[in-house]
Amino acid sequence: MHQHEANRGKKMQFVPPTIVRTVRTASHSLSLALLLLTVSTANAATAPPPDFGSNVLIFNHTTPSETIQSQIDKIYATQRRNEFGPERNAILFLPGNYTVDVPIGFYTQVLGLGASPDSVQITGNVHSDAAARNNNATTTFWRAAENFCVVPTNGTMQWAVSQAAPFRRMHVQGDIVLHQNGGWASGGWMSDTLIDGNVAAGPQQQWISRNSEWHSWTGANWNMVFVGIPNPPEGEWPKPPYTKIAQTPIVREKPFLQVDSSGDYSVRVPAIRTDSTGITWHAAITPGKTIPIAQFYIAHPNRDNAATINEQLARGKNLLLTPGIYDLTEPIRVTHANTVVMGLGFATLRPVNGTAAMTTADADGIIIAGILFDAGPTQSPVLLEVGPNQSHANHDKNPISLHDVFFRVGGAGVGRTIVNLQINSNDTIIDHTWIWRADHGANVGWDANTSANGLVVNGNNVTAYGLFVEHHQQFQVLWNGNGGRTYFYQSEIPYDPPDQPSYTSAPGTNGWASYKVADAVTSHEAWGLGIYSVFRHPDVVLTRAIEVPVNPKVRFHDMITVALDDKGEISNVINDTGGPTALAPHRVTPQVTNFP
Repeated sequence: MHQHEANRGKKMQFVPPTIVRTVRTASHSLSLALLLLTVSTANAATAPPPDFGSNVLIFNHTTPSETIQSQIDKIYATQRRNEFGPERNAILFLPGNYTVDVPIGFYTQVLGLGASPDSVQITGNVHSDAAARNNNATTTFWRAAENFCVVPTNGTMQWAVSQAAPFRRMHVQGDIVLHQNGGWASGGWMSDTLIDGNVAAGPQQQWISRNSEWHSWTGANWNMVFVGIPNPPEGEWPKPPYTKIAQTPIVREKPFLQVDSSGDYSVRVPAIRTDSTGITWHAAITPGKTIPIAQFYIAHPNRDNAATINEQLARGKNLLLTPGIYDLTEPIRVTHANTVVMGLGFATLRPVNGTAAMTTADADGIIIAGILFDAGPTQSPVLLEVGPNQSHANHDKNPISLHDVFFRVGGAGVGRTIVNLQINSNDTIIDHTWIWRADHGANVGWDANTSANGLVVNGNNVTAYGLFVEHHQQFQVLWNGNGGRTYFYQSEIPYDPPDQPSYTSAPGTNGWASYKVADAVTSHEAWGLGIYSVFRHPDVVLTRAIEVPVNPKVRFHDMITVALDDKGEISNVINDTGGPTALAPHRVTPQVTNFP
């Protein structure tokens, strides 16, 4: 990935025309002006929206397009190049039809507020553009489009992204391209989405599509994974490199914010689905339950801390984190079953005292969604811990689930942790995560932004969809529990080991495998894995990308290793199978279809 200079402009303060406040005044003209500025309600009879703060804009279809466009453009002017900046934004559209151009930059989440994606229709150019030069989208991170319909002006929507860029509950009335004019892009996510036309993957290195539908799909590079897709493209791994799993074994779609005709806000929590294919919203309403917004504590970064949030969680409230950065002197503790914790606009949790950012009880149905966990300057033992150590409860009927939870160590500042995400609870579902030790940005170096492991799984029967884990200094993934399943894995091993002695896990073993299944594990299965190297030192090599016990119930499918530069090598794909990426005079990309 290519480093580029972040735009660190002054933080912009928006007073959105969307927050309705009760104002008692003798001036009729002032009241009228307030009403004219309000774009979040169609008339005075509708309920006022909750106080989501100044970093959330809520638009109404009755507002002139020019007014909406000017607000969107102000956000994009800040977020277009703002890779490591502090600004966070959410742009919400009430049900209706809009004609606007919506560029989506860093730390920007664009949401429709309908019960169905088709409740909000945007005619125009909704797009994510490559964040680096030469159409390079390999650093196009931290942005989201969710729960609306796009009618692209020229028939094709551009979604040039890499990691941490969820595309969920979308309907594109046309085609979509996952790159910008053939420029590089390094992986992405699509779920519960309908594309009326073609999906063109182009040079995307890897991609996961889960429970989505389209007319056609074109393009393949290193690994494309399709889970629960009714109409996947023709062909099988390794030529073309398509990994296809007919049904999604168990999943809960991400909860979403919605508003009814009276202006009342709520959060829809989709029901668990088993052995599913396709989208959830053919009948307009996604099966599940609705939680009124009054049952949520709405937190604000300039007002709330861990203590105020924990007080509300202990009372049984759900939690909605409005956009911003929350510096935490202690962990946020999720203690009640069926609690929903949801972030808007890439709400960011940063521990500052060497604690975890968040912990959960070993309880049914906890949901954590839409949060960026950013390591703080004092080393944390873990950033997010799901269930305490030695958790043992069975959650197979109502699992804990994580959706669009992202982790970062360094890049935006000093960051240190031992483990990023540790899952101790059985039956947990990971539904899209990027766990990243920064390879560029501020405070980046082997002894600067330190992180041993991205993901450690101790629970049994944990299922992961869309697992992106990169650059940590030991095992990227360490899986200790039985019955684990991974559908799609993308990993770059660390760029920056200074020498081989610093990067040796055991006598005779160079480096730490990217994906390690512990020796005591008796059952595990994974599909569609790609592991890459970009070593900066010419003498550093990795003995194997994947390391597993040899057992007929430990099964891996469709694996590839790639060396992205001219230094070092990955010597084998899995255990002692696959061969090296470095064969003179040319690089090769070893592929293994099944192991054992």
